[in-house]
Amino acid sequence: FWASVCADLANRGVQDVFIVCCDGLKGLPEAVEATWPNSMVQTCIVHLIRAANRWVSYQDRKPVSRALREVYTAANEDTARAGLDAFEASELGQKYPQSVKVWRDAWDRFIPFL
Repeated sequence: FWASVCADLANRGVQDVFIVCCDGLKGLPEAVEATWPNSMVQTCIVHLIRAANRWVSYQDRKPVSRALREVYTAANEDTARAGLDAFEASELGQKYPQSVKVWRDAWDRFIPFL
């Protein structure tokens, strides 16, 4: 589906796409990169936070989001990775490994602008 949407946009004259910020829509990042190879695709941080909290109990959502703040407000990739590693080793990270997996799976598309 997304390949046809991107192809249609290109056929209508869209030539340069520099940055695309998207949520976890399957196939959209790949379609953008195939249509405009020089574009940068970044996963939306708000959507990453929401996805990480999907498996978290209601009373732990604020503490998890607060702990992950070290990741999504980091000045560079190394600091962000250290923050994610610290969260993973923490009590909350051990309790919610799926939240860590969300960030690890999206890592390559999260870090372009750090």
